[in-house]
This record gives sequence, structure tokens and C-alpha cells, in this order.
Amino acid sequence: MLQVIKQLFKYFIIGVLAVIPLVLTIQIVMFTKDLLTDIIVSLYGYSASYSFTTTLLVLSIALLTYIGYSLARYQRSIIISAFDTIFEKIPLLNTIYRVIKKVVTMFATEGETVKREVVYVEYPKENVWVPAYVTNKIGDMYVLFVPTSPNPTSGFTVVIHESRVVKSEMTIEEAASFIISIGADYPKPEEATKLKS
Repeated sequence: MLQVIKQLFKYFIIGVLAVIPLVLTIQIVMFTKDLLTDIIVSLYGYSASYSFTTTLLVLSIALLTYIGYSLARYQRSIIISAFDTIFEKIPLLNTIYRVIKKVVTMFATEGETVKREVVYVEYPKENVWVPAYVTNKIGDMYVLFVPTSPNPTSGFTVVIHESRVVKSEMTIEEAASFIISIGADYPKPEEATKLKS
């Protein structure tokens, strides 16, 4: 009887893990749909005219596209700079805004920068390796964010000497996939041989 319960529990866990990507994808789609619906409803609330709502929606999309173009082309946007100036003057909010902006920039910027690196670090003890994101580099010291499985948004931050890390060829997206899949999706399995002591 105990063996049957263990087997059923094993099947249950496998089923839960199989459904998580589907549920998360549906949640993201539903969040996006709700966000767009809220925008349209709030725009429509100003006037019961479909043409007015459509015009405001098109202008909003055009504004966001222009901001994206400015940031991609010139690395700055007048609109974002204006809001930066406003938020810098508000205590507490300026700290929250600055931290969120740095984290989003770290994961969203294109190009090869130190903040896009993925490395391996020994944790929680020697000869046990985990992937980590390089969030900053100060001299020969690395500031790393070590994410936890299966949720790569939780984890902890460590400061470690560069001699204690092993560089990875994984991208941020590949490392996130590795962490979310609890190691089942390992895009660079040949790197495991580099980790032997």
C-alpha cells in the first residue's frame, strides 16, 4: 500500500511539473490581455466613443514605440529622462524606481556587457556548482545573483573573487531555462566537464 502511495505521489509531482510551464504561459497571456483590456476600458471611460478610444490606443502604442526607438537608437529618451528627474525627487520611491530600473536594464539590454554574463560558482560547499548572473564587477570582485530552482527570480546576492568563478557560454535566457527546468534543459552540457576540480 505504501509503495502504491509513493508511486501515485511520484506521478502527481511529474504531472505538476509538466503543467507548470503551461500554467505560467497562460498566466502571462491572461495578464497581458487584462492589461490591454484595462487600458482600453480606462481610455473608453473618458468618452463613450469608439473612435476616441481607438485614437488614444493608437497614440499610446505610437508613444511606446517612439520611446523604444529612442532608447534603441540614441540610448536615451526625453520622456523617460523627464520621469527619471521627477522620481529622483521623491524619497523612497526614488530608491524603488532606481533598483527596478537597474534590474530590468540588466536583463533587457542588448550586446555583450559584464552584466550579461553567466558564471558558475561553488555553493553551498566546494565541488557543488550553481549558475549565477554577474550583476556587477568591481575590480577583481564579482557581484553575483544566484537564482534558485525552479523560480529564477528568487535567490541571493554574493560578492566573490573572480578566481572563484568559472565562466559559462550560456546566455541569460539559457541559464533561466536551465534553472526553471530544474536542470532538465541544459543547453551547454559540455560545460559540466569544466567544473571538475
